[in-house]
Amino acid sequence: MKISARNVIKGKIVSVEKGATTAHVKIEVAPGQVITSSITNEAVDSLKLTVGSEAYAVVKSSDVMIAVD
Repeated sequence: MKISARNVIKGKIVSVEKGATTAHVKIEVAPGQVITSSITNEAVDSLKLTVGSEAYAVVKSSDVMIAVD
């Protein structure tokens, strides 16, 4: 994966909580340090995000996106 954003932090998904249209995904990037992202339920399904899998928190401006290999 190549991406222009410079703030890419690898971690492990510790929580995926779906709402009506938006999900909150929590990634532990270091022991006790968790980054939370709000993304669509469609993105969760498309990326196949599950608790325990590895993912990247991609920080660009005020947004946190999720990326996977």
